[in-house]
Amino acid sequence: MKKIEAIIKPFKLDEVKEALHEVGVSGITVTEAKGFGRQKGHTELYRGAEYVVDFLPKVKLEVVVEDAVAERVVEAVAAAAQTGRIGDGKIFVIPVETALRIRTGERNEAAV
Repeated sequence: MKKIEAIIKPFKLDEVKEALHEVGVSGITVTEAKGFGRQKGHTELYRGAEYVVDFLPKVKLEVVVEDAVAERVVEAVAAAAQTGRIGDGKIFVIPVETALRIRTGERNEAAV
């Protein structure tokens, strides 16, 4: 199994959710996040004072899937989240050793 973590722009969440549904992903975890990469934040003007916004709003998605569908999930997220501008985000694929559904005790692929 693989855990796929994606950091994307917040306004792309609905498109990514639909793309994941189309490739058969039944559940995702979404977390509001803040961060920056190469774009290094930006400067804003508020009531005449200039200040730097270091951390930009992002959304972190987490999905655990079987190895066989991991690449399709990555491609679906990448295609749906892409705007072509700096700050589109990143996708990380991490191996998952064990998964357990607490309610039923099911393990691994059955738990996902």
